[in-house]
Amino acid sequence: MKLNQILSILNQIEKSKFITFLDKLCLSAASDDEGISEALNKVNCQIKDASGSEITQLFKAVSLQYKKSVYEKLLLCDASMALLINILTRDGNCIARISWIEQLYAREWETLDVLAKKIKLDIDNNLTEDYGHEHRLSIFHNCLNVAYMNDEKINRQANITDDERSILNALAHHLKISKDEVVAIEHISEPIKTGKQTVENCLQELRDMGVIFINRKSSEVLIPDEVVSILNQIQGKQLADKHLLRILRVLSDPELSNILKSYGKRTRSVSRSEKINTILHSGIAVRDMLSRDLYDEADSQNKRKERLKQLIIELDIDTERIGFTLEERIIVILESLNTASDHEFDAISAVGFKEMFDSIEKNFIGVDITGQPETLSQRIRQEFELEENELIHVERLRALNITPHDVLYLLNNDEIKVLRDCLKLSKKGNPRFNILEAFANANDKLIENYEALAKRDLYTLKSVGIEISEAELGIKFEEVTKTILEQLDLVVDEELRKSINTTKDKTDIIISISDDDIIIGEAKTCKNGDFAKYSTTSRQIKAYVTRCENQGKRVAQVLIIAPSFSQDFIDSAEMDTEVNISLLTAEGLKQILDAFKAKRRPNFSARLLTKGGLLKAELIAKSI
Repeated sequence: MKLNQILSILNQIEKSKFITFLDKLCLSAASDDEGISEALNKVNCQIKDASGSEITQLFKAVSLQYKKSVYEKLLLCDASMALLINILTRDGNCIARISWIEQLYAREWETLDVLAKKIKLDIDNNLTEDYGHEHRLSIFHNCLNVAYMNDEKINRQANITDDERSILNALAHHLKISKDEVVAIEHISEPIKTGKQTVENCLQELRDMGVIFINRKSSEVLIPDEVVSILNQIQGKQLADKHLLRILRVLSDPELSNILKSYGKRTRSVSRSEKINTILHSGIAVRDMLSRDLYDEADSQNKRKERLKQLIIELDIDTERIGFTLEERIIVILESLNTASDHEFDAISAVGFKEMFDSIEKNFIGVDITGQPETLSQRIRQEFELEENELIHVERLRALNITPHDVLYLLNNDEIKVLRDCLKLSKKGNPRFNILEAFANANDKLIENYEALAKRDLYTLKSVGIEISEAELGIKFEEVTKTILEQLDLVVDEELRKSINTTKDKTDIIISISDDDIIIGEAKTCKNGDFAKYSTTSRQIKAYVTRCENQGKRVAQVLIIAPSFSQDFIDSAEMDTEVNISLLTAEGLKQILDAFKAKRRPNFSARLLTKGGLLKAELIAKSI
């Protein structure tokens, strides 16, 4: 979840530690940085009174100083903090209940302890100096002990300094020791603390640092996507696990075996899925994989460069220049995947994502690691470490920054081909991209026939190949309306809508036009004639307005979208003194969208929807 979204759902007390930390950073850096000084001046140097979007801009301006300050604070923390941060920054853990984080920490500690005991046994039983994997582990263990003993010799608390850490990291790289083994060896020398109290203390320290937010009402920890990115940089993590999984999915079995062999991992009688799982959880640096580990030793530099060129094509990375050297091509892959999320959410609408998710949930039956049948929701829970009782739906996935591409890459290559065939899609090309394209195109077709959808015209919809039941028409119209508004670059706030809705009062759409100002949207279908139910609609929207205002939001406008309106409805809306109401026909909204898409640099604002009365779509379209 983005920082701005998190700030919008928390109260002032829950935001206070972050804002105080940001305030100190900005004030100390403003004298040396003109950009930060300008950002501070915009809020009159009063960050506590700034809006969420203004705080987000300040955070961007001071991100380098933020990273440096957090890094220095983390250096003073013990290994339990590093273990917890590794958990919190994993895919799917940016929003999680405290009790669930405690369970994940206990599970991670147990896995680490088992590995540490195994490595200790291997080191103790290794009597040869053959530079095999056990011998290399022994070398690293000895060097680590020296780093600790250097402090003890001068009567200081045993600790690994930043300089010593950089040397140990370089040593691990050349000895081909994976990240999980490094942490386990440190655990041998200096056992990591465990227990509920350890987690609680670490979470409080992170909150005081301005790294995490804690929602006391829901007992949830929230970490903005922007902060996760900075923590990954501090950890030296070059790629999120979900993006590394994409690379591993397109590598061949021999290439996966080469990576495992480089780190002394078992490859005989190991299935493809086990190989991928082992690599994912070993913490092997992706740059090392792409530069040396996946190739045969005899492969020339040109052959390695050609393999990366093919990998760029297989990952469907759209780039003007793939680079000439091996390093340049690795940079293209890493940068493209690290910035992929926003593009992937834009490539398929929220409606298309929901349809894809529902279709896979209906047609997919996988097999888990124990050989038992597994649904898509179960697979997502397992891979993204989500709580068992947590409902899996598209809105939650979007909040966790899990894209449609991420979902498809959770299915292995054989499973995705079976799904493609089940959906009766073309067997040519990449099956994952065929599935994405199919649902993106289906959504485009609904937008093209938006007026027929508004008029509940089943005959027209079926004549253009849109199979939909009459019972689904209202929901589908609401979803497509949201998609159109999103394509107009408006902020459709699903989190706020869900927090405001009750079982009795359920608004269709909420558009955020600032931190405190919103537009309430209602999408109404009508089969015959003009939409004329003003008294019913009026009672609904006034109840929604009251709920929004009780949550501290100012309702700037109510926007009602329907196929057409009766004259009585229009007159009643214009004369209503309790709420400001704008009316827009479905045809008019489609006209505005077409004008928006036709312009190279469209000039559209949500304020154009707040004029009141029946909006003149043709004038709005011309102003774009």
